[in-house]
Amino acid sequence: MGLAFAYGVRRLFVHWALLLFFGLAAPAAAQDIRILAFGDSLTAGYGLPQGQGFVPQLQEALRRNGVRAFVSDAGVSGDTSAAGRARLDWTLDGLKEKPDLAIVALGGNDMLRGLPPRQTRANMEAIVAELDRRGIKVLIAGMLAAPNLGPDYAAEFNRIFPDLAGKYGADLYPFFLANVVGDRAVLQGDGIHPNFQGIKRMVSGILPNVLTALGRP
Repeated sequence: MGLAFAYGVRRLFVHWALLLFFGLAAPAAAQDIRILAFGDSLTAGYGLPQGQGFVPQLQEALRRNGVRAFVSDAGVSGDTSAAGRARLDWTLDGLKEKPDLAIVALGGNDMLRGLPPRQTRANMEAIVAELDRRGIKVLIAGMLAAPNLGPDYAAEFNRIFPDLAGKYGADLYPFFLANVVGDRAVLQGDGIHPNFQGIKRMVSGILPNVLTALGRP
């Protein structure tokens, strides 16, 4: 009886010691990742049913890759870089938690309206600088000028995004509409905005850059 009792006590002690050890040694639960998609109609899902836009597709793609991400939609259709700059502070101040990453996808409407690239540069720099000041990592989703605007305009406009990425140490995805522009099969009827398949291509293209910006392989 005494030996059996002592053996039982030792076994119970070992059992609890193992539970304690593995409880302390076990990895912490996956941390939620907060991403802010700050852009125009391309991030807002213009013309698409709910759940088919850039934000929900990116969130789903990240989760398929093991990242428990929550992507917030801060896209406003028609926004220029100036409009984005004007609403940045109250957008950030209205968030419950500071984002781990901000994807800045503006400038396309500036280009379509033929606005001076120097204005776009000043607005984009103000946006990136403010995010940097707040300690929010930035991924710039770049844009390229349409050929009909001429080589001088294109050269000045296209330099904006890599220049700012270099200056502020931001990550860069050079062209947000890569593999989408010019392919009618992945565009809506207006020939500008991507359909569901077009958004899928955009997400597939930018996903490796998002993972890299988050420090994920």
